[in-house]
Amino acid sequence: MLAIRLQRIGRKAYPVYRVAVQESQRHPSSGRVVAYVGSYNPHTKDANIQVEAAQKYLDNGAQPTPRVVKLLKDAGVKLPKWVKEADASKQKSIRNPEKLRKNQPKEEVAEEASAEESAE
Repeated sequence: MLAIRLQRIGRKAYPVYRVAVQESQRHPSSGRVVAYVGSYNPHTKDANIQVEAAQKYLDNGAQPTPRVVKLLKDAGVKLPKWVKEADASKQKSIRNPEKLRKNQPKEEVAEEASAEESAE
C-alpha cells in the first residue's frame, strides 16, 4: 500500500519537508520513494503541490497522513470520500495550567518590584 507523507530534509534545526509517495510499511527516510509530489516549508507556510500527480495517487488508493491532508486540501486537490480530515475542534489540553506564568497571581510580581525599589 502507498502512503503520501512528509519526508524531512533541510539542515539541523531548520526542517523543510518533501511530500513523498512511498510504501507505507517503510520508514519515511529510508523507504523506496515512488514519487515526489511537492514540498512544504513550515517556517514560511509555503506548500508547493503538484495537483495532478497527487490526485492520481489518491485516486489509486494512496493514504495521506493528517498533515498532508491539510496541505492537499489547501492546494485544491479533490479528496476522496474515504480520506479522514483532521478535527479542527480538537484543542490540545494543557497539563498544569496553574503553573503558567499568565495564571500566576499579580501580587507576587508587584511585591518583588517594590522589594527591589526599597533595596536601592
